[in-house]
Amino acid sequence: MSDQMQLDTSAHDGPRRPDPRVARIPDAGDVHLTDYLKVLSRRRWVAATAFLVVVATVAIYAFTATPIYRARVQLLIEVENPNVVSFKEVLEQEKTTNDYYQTQYRMLRSRSLARRTLDQTQLWAEFEPRPGERRVTVTQAASGAIGSVTGLFRPARPPEPRLPDENAKQSAALDSFLSGLTISPVRNSRLVDIEYSSPRADLTAQVANALARGYIEQSLEFRYTASKEASDWLGQRLAEQRKQVEASEGALQRYREKNDAVSLEERQNIVVQKLADLNGAVTRAKTERMQKESAYNQIVAMHNERAALDTIPAILSNQFVQQQKNELAELQRQQAQLSEKLGERHPDMVKIRLAVQTADARIQGEIAKVVQSLKNDYLNALSQEQSLTHALDQQKQDALALNRKGIGYGALSRDAVSNRQIFDALMQRTKETGISGELKSSNIRVVDAAEVPRSPASPNKPVNLMLGVFGGLLAALGLAFFFEYIDDRIKSPDEIKALGLPFLGMLPVISSSGESDPGPLLTRGVSPNFAESCRTLRTNVLFSSTEKGGQSLVVTSSGPGEGKTAVASNLALALAQTGERVLLLDADMRRPRAHEIFAERQEPGLSNVLVGDTKISEAIRTVAETGLSILTAGRIPPNPAELLGSKRFEECLAALKEHFAWIIIDTPPVMAVTDAQIVAHIAEGVLFVVGSEMTGRNVAQTAVEQLATAGARLIGGVLNRVDLDHNGYYYSQYYRREYGHYYIKSA
Repeated sequence: MSDQMQLDTSAHDGPRRPDPRVARIPDAGDVHLTDYLKVLSRRRWVAATAFLVVVATVAIYAFTATPIYRARVQLLIEVENPNVVSFKEVLEQEKTTNDYYQTQYRMLRSRSLARRTLDQTQLWAEFEPRPGERRVTVTQAASGAIGSVTGLFRPARPPEPRLPDENAKQSAALDSFLSGLTISPVRNSRLVDIEYSSPRADLTAQVANALARGYIEQSLEFRYTASKEASDWLGQRLAEQRKQVEASEGALQRYREKNDAVSLEERQNIVVQKLADLNGAVTRAKTERMQKESAYNQIVAMHNERAALDTIPAILSNQFVQQQKNELAELQRQQAQLSEKLGERHPDMVKIRLAVQTADARIQGEIAKVVQSLKNDYLNALSQEQSLTHALDQQKQDALALNRKGIGYGALSRDAVSNRQIFDALMQRTKETGISGELKSSNIRVVDAAEVPRSPASPNKPVNLMLGVFGGLLAALGLAFFFEYIDDRIKSPDEIKALGLPFLGMLPVISSSGESDPGPLLTRGVSPNFAESCRTLRTNVLFSSTEKGGQSLVVTSSGPGEGKTAVASNLALALAQTGERVLLLDADMRRPRAHEIFAERQEPGLSNVLVGDTKISEAIRTVAETGLSILTAGRIPPNPAELLGSKRFEECLAALKEHFAWIIIDTPPVMAVTDAQIVAHIAEGVLFVVGSEMTGRNVAQTAVEQLATAGARLIGGVLNRVDLDHNGYYYSQYYRREYGHYYIKSA
């Protein structure tokens, strides 16, 4: 082959496409209300079906369900009884706590109260199941199906425990009776609503009022029974306590007679008082004795010290001693004066000396009397102390003896007093219990009695239909967006862009007339919007081209059936209509289709050229009245990939570029075989075709990545087979119906 047939690789040196493995994710701000409307428009049949199913189900229930009537009795349950008597009742509870009211609510739903009500009203036959009948109301049957939609049905309650003496027939009747009963406390009040539901209007009011009466009577019976049982028990205890009182008081009296303890309490008081007085007297006597003993010992110790004796209070306070001391001092002064004039033997001196001695003797004598007086006082105080101490000891012995008698007396007395107090309390409680048992007051009142309902409570047709419409809308929206979420098929140009490919155009779907229909072509009277879409694709391909000479463009897809051959054929025709020399090369040598579309012979073709059976000039044919040249696939070879990857194909393609401005190459799908990757590596560009609602995003992304790995230059993507007739609003951003009218008018 000549040098001109060598592969020109300069096309691969230009700018490459963005990496398709990095998908473009739209910003959150790109989402608009119209996007949601488009989804609803696309999923309108799913949404409409869900809406109609829900609304029809609710409507059928509303118009076919058995009417249920509901009667209501309102009770007032006080926390205390009216204060008729001041004493306490036998049956007392902490009614301010919440468990009291919870207990009352459970009692209202008890099987015993239900049986009482049925006995009083004689309505057993209304609730007993008939032979072969299964008592399942329409409400019970429909509540599980549409309860989540309407919200009108209460959740199922746990079964009530059966009474021991119930038979199977009674159990079924009680279960049926309780299934229509509802207890509803009024929030932040002491009011309770008793509601009963039944298909019979008169039965609901009768049962509700009977249940309220039975509940009040049952409460009174509970109180009366408790009072009677308490009275009987108190009577037995009272008789026993009377015997104990008589026995204890008799034992106390016998002890008094035996121990002469008639006035033991008074004697104990006297002994205790006397003991306290003696104890105080002994203390005072001991204090006085100690004081006098101290004074006596002091004067005895200073008896030979004249100067010290003068400081003793008893001597200082003695007037006689002080008078004699004054006389002695005067005599001593006179003696001193005479001694200066007279001699020792002078009669006056002798006389004055004798007088001094006499005065001193009187002083000593008086001091001796004071000492003796202090001694006598001390001895008297000592004697008094000993006498009082002896008396105190004797009194203690008497008190201990009296206490020994009082121990037994006190024990018997306390026992008698305790038994008497218990007896008095039992006597009072017995009388109070007897009175409270006769008191027929109740803390439960009927505020509003039940009346026969004029209209059924359910089904509420307007409300049910409104909720059915609302639930249908929710179901429609939920299913529409759910299916849109799980549907990963590519169906919009934005998803083509998310693959990292420029969006070059979309081709509308054209329904085929059968399996023999070769497909839509610009030359066969296709719709104006299809023709204009092909021209738009042609324009975008021309603008994406960077080459001025011959260019080869591979047209491929992810999988079969996406319309890549139809896109390649119409793109080739559109390019040929511009006056350019265009060749459509069918490189799909596994399932060739180009010859069928243009009604040409399959052989000779590309495979014949590559194996050397035919020359290129003999294999290329021109389609009549189009100016388009076509090179069919030829005979199907056993090794298409090897032929396309051969040097001969490269040289053949280079030679064709010298004669044609555009070579549109139709290749097999990327995910099926490797043929497309081999050819894409050689060609200047690749046009990736995606069938609308046919290819998953992950599959398309993988196919794009495989082409990028092969070194292909992806110029963009085409969304093929778009259903504009049925999903026109979904694609309104890219196409509107008035565009087609514009094409028709301008034609």
